[in-house]
Amino acid sequence: MITINPIDIDGVIFTAIRVELPKTNLLIVSNEVGYIMCAALDVNILNEKLKDRKVIAGRAVGVRTIEQLLEAPLESITDASKEYGWEEGMTGKEALLKIA
Repeated sequence: MITINPIDIDGVIFTAIRVELPKTNLLIVSNEVGYIMCAALDVNILNEKLKDRKVIAGRAVGVRTIEQLLEAPLESITDASKEYGWEEGMTGKEALLKIA
């Protein structure tokens, strides 16, 4: 099942996406600028093979819900996200509000 819902983060609307897969879930929260995602995101591919696209993205590990994704520290981020003030270790919510 795929669930797509608007989510309000401190008065800013983002899109929350949950894809239920066998034995795991794919979790994403995004807007038109960038996104955070569960550990399924391969940040190295975005930084190396797709660097010219300047994707704004971050990955959190060990999360099972959208709420956990928002509160978890970002384990890795793309190089392009640093232009928006993102840092490894900041919460997903903190990162998203920087691209609001």
